[in-house]
Amino acid sequence: MSALRQRMIDAMRVRNYAARTISSYIHNVSKFARYFGKSPALLGPREIHRYLLHLTEEGQARKTIAQNVCALRFLYNIVLERSWKIGTIPYPRREKHLPVVLSREEVRTFLDALPSLKARTFVLALYATGLRASEGTKLLPSDIDSKRMVVRVCQGKGRKDRYVPLPKPLLRELRNYWRAERPSTWLFEGSKPGTRLSVSTAEKWCLQTRWKAGTSKRVTPHTFRHSFATHLLESGTDLPTIQILLGHTSLRTTSRYLHVGVNAPQTAKRCADLLEGLVAK
Repeated sequence: MSALRQRMIDAMRVRNYAARTISSYIHNVSKFARYFGKSPALLGPREIHRYLLHLTEEGQARKTIAQNVCALRFLYNIVLERSWKIGTIPYPRREKHLPVVLSREEVRTFLDALPSLKARTFVLALYATGLRASEGTKLLPSDIDSKRMVVRVCQGKGRKDRYVPLPKPLLRELRNYWRAERPSTWLFEGSKPGTRLSVSTAEKWCLQTRWKAGTSKRVTPHTFRHSFATHLLESGTDLPTIQILLGHTSLRTTSRYLHVGVNAPQTAKRCADLLEGLVAK
C-alpha cells in the first residue's frame, strides 16, 4: 500500500467516513492514477479535467462521475492540501428527475405479488415507515419497540439515529413474519443465518415482481419510500413532519414531493377553486 493511499484512508477514518465511502473513494482514485500511470500527487487540474471528460465520453452515469469528483476533491483539497478553488474539480450538471410513486392500489398489488413472506414484510416495512432499503436491512429485532410503538433507525444516512412511528398493522405483520422465520440476529436475514439481507437482493425482488404486478413503472425498494412520503403529503401531513420521518437534513430535499403530491387536499381544492363558476356543477 502506498503512503498516499494510507494517508487518504487515515484522513477518512479520522472523519468517521463510512467503510463503503472509504472503499469507493480509494477505488476511484486508484482508477484515476492508473489511467495516467502516475501517482496522483504528480497530477493536476489539467489531468483531472481530461479524466472527467474521459468518463463522460465513456457514457458513465452522472452519479458515477460525481462520486469520482468527491473522491478527487477529498484527495487534493484535504489530503494533499492543494489550495485550489472548489470549482477546479467541477461537478457534472445535476439532472432533475421526479421520483416514481405508486398509488395505494399499486402498492397493494405489488405487495401481493412479492415472492415470499420475507420479501413482502420487508417491502411493507419500507412503505409503512419510509426507511431507505439500506436502513431496513440493518434493523435488529430490538429496534422494534412495541411499547412505545416506534422503530429505531440506528445510524441511518449521515450516521444519524432517528425514530419513526410503528403502525399497528405493520406490527401485526412483523409478528407473523417473526413466528414464521425466527431470524437469529438481523430482523431480515440473508440466505445464510446470521447474515443480513442485502440491498441487491431487495432490488432483485422488485425487478422480478414488477412484471408480475403488471406495472410499467420502474419500481425499486426506494420507490416505497417515495410513495410513503407522497401519500403522507396527499393526506395532509406537513412537510417539516415528513422531513423528520425521512431523516432529511434539509427541507429543500423533502420539498420535491410537492411536485409529485398533486392530490394533496390543499392542492386539489385550489385547482377546483379555479374552475368555480366556469363549468356546470
